[in-house]
Amino acid sequence: TITNKLHLQKIVDFVLSPGPQPYKVAVYVPGSKGAPSFVRLYQYPNFDGPHAALANKSFFKADKVTMLWNKKATAVLVIASTDVDKTGASYYGEQTLHYIATNGESAVVQLPKNGPIYDVVWNSSSTEFCAVYGFMPAKATIFNLKCDPVFDFGTGPRNAAYYSPHGHILVLAGFGNLRGQMEVWDVKNYKLISKPVASDSTYFAWCPDGEHILTATCAPRLRVNNGYKIWHYTGSVLHKYDVPSNGELWQVSWQPFLDGIFPAKTITYQAVPSDVPSEEPKVATAYRPPALRNKPITNSKLHEDEPPQNMKPQPGNDKPLSKTALKNQRKHEAKKAAKQEARSDKSPDLAPTPAPQSTPRNTLSHSTSGDPEIDRKIKNLRKKLKAIEQLKEQAATGKQLEKN
Repeated sequence: TITNKLHLQKIVDFVLSPGPQPYKVAVYVPGSKGAPSFVRLYQYPNFDGPHAALANKSFFKADKVTMLWNKKATAVLVIASTDVDKTGASYYGEQTLHYIATNGESAVVQLPKNGPIYDVVWNSSSTEFCAVYGFMPAKATIFNLKCDPVFDFGTGPRNAAYYSPHGHILVLAGFGNLRGQMEVWDVKNYKLISKPVASDSTYFAWCPDGEHILTATCAPRLRVNNGYKIWHYTGSVLHKYDVPSNGELWQVSWQPFLDGIFPAKTITYQAVPSDVPSEEPKVATAYRPPALRNKPITNSKLHEDEPPQNMKPQPGNDKPLSKTALKNQRKHEAKKAAKQEARSDKSPDLAPTPAPQSTPRNTLSHSTSGDPEIDRKIKNLRKKLKAIEQLKEQAATGKQLEKN
C-alpha cells in the first residue's frame, strides 16, 4: 500500500539517504523552456506544502546529474553534466560540482583546474570530500563543508579516489586507460604512505578492517591476465592469485562486516613484510624514430606535474632579510650595475687609437665634403653607428637592454 506521495512534476532521478531514520530523499528535475534544472531535498514524510523542501539548488548546464549523499545524510554533492561543451574546450561536455546541505545551505564548488570531473567521494566522517578533476594530469583536492579547499594533492595520472572505511587513509588511483598507479595518503597528517602500482586493474575495494586493499582484473572488461591481489596500504602484496590462461575471473569481493567491528589502528609508514615476491613494474619506454636512436635522450615532458601543496618549494623558507640588509643589498646591486654600465660605455672609446686632447672632437666630421647638409647627415649617421656599437658591447657584457 502507498503511504505517502511526493507530488512533483517531471522528476527524472532521485536518491535516498543512507543510514537510519529520519529518511531523506534528493530529487532532480531537469530544466525546460529556459527554466533552470534543480535538485531539492525532502525529509520523509514531509512532502507537501510550499515549504516542505529542506533545501533547493537550481542551475543551468545540466543534461544529467549524479547525486551523492554523505554517510550522516546531512549534505548532497551534485555533479551536473552536459553532453556538449558549447565553448569547444572539451569533446565530453561540461561538468560542474554543487553542494547542498539539509540545513538549506548550498554552493558551487570552485575547482581550480578546467576539465572533466572524474570522481568525487565523501569521507566517512561526513565533514570533507575529495574531488579528482581537470585535464590530465588531473588535480585532486580535499574540501570542507564550506567548499573551501583544505589540501591540494597537486597533479598526477589519476581518475579515482577511495577513502578507507575509517576515513583516515585516502587512495588516489589511475585505472582504466591509465597505468594503475596509486598514491596512499594519511589524510590526518597529509603524508604520503606508499605509491604501489596495480597494472590493468578493473576493480578496487577497501577491506572493512581499513588496512587491506583488493585490486582485481576481471572479465568482461579485460579477458586476459585475470586475477586479484591483496595489498597492505603500505604497498606490500600479501596475496596474489592468477587465473589460468584458459579461464576468466568475473567477480571478487570482501566478506561484509557491520560498521564498528574493526577499530581504527595507528597508521604505519614502513612496508609490512610479505612472502609474495615483489614484481618491478615494467617501465614502457617512449618510441624513438630510427634517426634519433643513437643520439642522447633529452628529458622533455608534455606536462609538468604539480607537487602536493606541502611539497612545493616555499619562498619563505630562505632566511628572511631585515629591512637594513635588504636596503644594503639593493645599494650593492645598483652600484654593481652602474660600474658595469660605465665599463661598457668606455669600451667603444678604447677600441680606436686615442687622439690627443688638443685635437677637436669633430675633426672627422670636418674632413668630409664641403656641403653642410651632407656633413650633418654624415655626423648623425656616425652617432647612430656609435650608439649601435655601444649597445652591442652592453649586450655582450650581459646588461639587460630596454626596448624603446
